Amino acid sequence: MLSKFHHFQEALQKREKEGTLRILSLKSEGIDFYSNDYLGLARSKDFHETLIKSVLENPQLLSGSTGSRLISGNSTVVIEAEKYIAKEHQYEDALLFSSGYNANLALFSTLPTRHDTIIVDEQIHRSVHDACKMSHAKKLKFRHNNPEHLEEILKRQNGHCYVAIESLYSMDGDMAPLKEIALIAEKYNASLIVDEAHAFGVFGYGLIDTLQLQQQVLATVVTYGKALGTHGAAVLTNPLIKSYLINFASPFIYSTSAHDFQWMSICKGYKFLKINSEHSTGLQENIKIFRDQNLESLSSKNSPIQAIIIPDNHQLKALKETLSENGFLTYAVFSPTVKEGTERLRICLHSFNTEEEILGLTKIIRDFI
Repeated sequence: MLSKFHHFQEALQKREKEGTLRILSLKSEGIDFYSNDYLGLARSKDFHETLIKSVLENPQLLSGSTGSRLISGNSTVVIEAEKYIAKEHQYEDALLFSSGYNANLALFSTLPTRHDTIIVDEQIHRSVHDACKMSHAKKLKFRHNNPEHLEEILKRQNGHCYVAIESLYSMDGDMAPLKEIALIAEKYNASLIVDEAHAFGVFGYGLIDTLQLQQQVLATVVTYGKALGTHGAAVLTNPLIKSYLINFASPFIYSTSAHDFQWMSICKGYKFLKINSEHSTGLQENIKIFRDQNLESLSSKNSPIQAIIIPDNHQLKALKETLSENGFLTYAVFSPTVKEGTERLRICLHSFNTEEEILGLTKIIRDFI
């Protein structure tokens, strides 16, 4: 039986030899410079107490949803949550999903037809690439954060185009030129879809809200497993697109809905952020401390993600292990996950990191490189 799958074993052995084999392990003890808990809400006792209070007042929130939202999994809690989220983001409507991956899968596998073209930033999240495989549309890539190259591609297209970008990229920690891309998309009557997974909460309600580009973006995806410290995602859009997704998006139709606790925790998270602005302020102060250490980084100066290029898998692995031995938890991104020569140490900064921790981290990196 196993002989039929020898190529699986060979692929795994190759990764193990290269030191890039992925395994599941328990969360390590140490100083967190690798999680997406940018504002510390996942560890916030005050936020936890808010959620516990809600559950004690309404234990039914913990009950399973019992089915997809089109059968038995809909509720007043999720309906009201969508109305609240849409209003907060100044969109007409919102549709909640169990994860950002599912939200992107739904959008890009459903909206574009075989006559359309999806043009993606070459560094767009894997979920968008996977969704495009499910779509009958043609997919093209434009050079990362390059509006001129995007326009060159748009000029050559005949049918309708969808443009897919992130507002803050998770690998390089850099921001998209949103205004320029929105203008180009509008010029060619293309539909712009923006993933705000890493910008929401870090920059208020995200960069689309900050720049007030709602009218120029067909759909914005915000996720809640990062800065909000909970789970799930919302597609912010208009009633027509929402209704179309409900009717034709397989990831929505055929998924059991999350329980109401998840939807409630998202709404509580929004309200918690409104009255606890010190979390985002503290994050930006820590980012400045890190940037003041003058490590060479290709990331934006106020991004919580700071990428340090270490262009060699073995050297990168050695640095990561040295940091780990000193109690610092970081994430190394090896090739082929990124292009050979662009391997990097991906550092995530948080509101709860101390100046002493940041200085200790950067000293080891500086001494190593």
